[in-house]
Amino acid sequence: MTFELETMDQTEKLSLFRRLKEERNAVVLAHFYQDPLIQDIADVLGDSLMLSQAAKKTDADVILFCGVHFMAETAKILNPGKTVILPDLQAGCSLSESADPLLFRQWVEQHSDHVVVSYINSSAEIKAMSDIICTSSNAVKVVSSIPPEKKICFAPDKYLGSYVARETGRDMVLWDGACMVHESFSTEALDLLIKDHPAAEVLVHPECPQPIIDRADFVGSTHAIKTRAKNSSAETFIVVTESGMLHSMRREMPQKSFIPVPSLDGCACNECPHMRKNTLDKMILALQNLSPAIEIEESVRLKALSAVERMLAVS
Repeated sequence: MTFELETMDQTEKLSLFRRLKEERNAVVLAHFYQDPLIQDIADVLGDSLMLSQAAKKTDADVILFCGVHFMAETAKILNPGKTVILPDLQAGCSLSESADPLLFRQWVEQHSDHVVVSYINSSAEIKAMSDIICTSSNAVKVVSSIPPEKKICFAPDKYLGSYVARETGRDMVLWDGACMVHESFSTEALDLLIKDHPAAEVLVHPECPQPIIDRADFVGSTHAIKTRAKNSSAETFIVVTESGMLHSMRREMPQKSFIPVPSLDGCACNECPHMRKNTLDKMILALQNLSPAIEIEESVRLKALSAVERMLAVS
């Protein structure tokens, strides 16, 4: 059956989406950086660690992953027998794409006596060449779990790696990668916001460069940032991460104020263009066609699975 989505209003599309979701026995996992509408209709909304855990636990037949490609790959790594679909196969990640598998293999071979810790924002191929995976929620815990006599390589985010090195005191070899969103926040704009809102808490994601982190009252993953805002007595927060995060915070804490930080080009809507490729129309088509489906070569999946499961055990 085909649907004339262009002739349907949003209410009709939502009704169709819910019917297809039920028929497919599908679960919708969505990241905090998705469009607000997608956040509102997701079954599970969370950061990378929460979504990885949810993917492992689900009894759904189909996982509709509203995030970016590496996230859907992680779900497939954990659920080889399930159908994992991504609304837009072009929803990539600048950080993940910074680690070319061929160059990464050469890098790993050059540091063969190191434990390789890779951020979950990496492809299945990179995970398969890693000893253990981490997320921004558990990176410090994962690195701290490695015996102190072991040398460490950390990839692909140099800013998260630098933050973890400072927090743990470990000397790590860092891959030269970065997130296009978190790398582009304006320090000058942040300073002005701090001056204008002296009582505000500054909440910063650890993918940001050190000058931004140095101005933080709290550094943590998206879920940790939300938890901090809930538990803090402060009423105003300057939030330094992708602007989609503010939707769920405002929805759950309407009595508090959340201020985004402009990027270097002056825009206060610092959105990830890859995350925003997913739409309701594409979600409907993905459920209808069970496509685009994520497929991973089994030898790669098994190696990546070992690294991901080591992370989940530590978490």
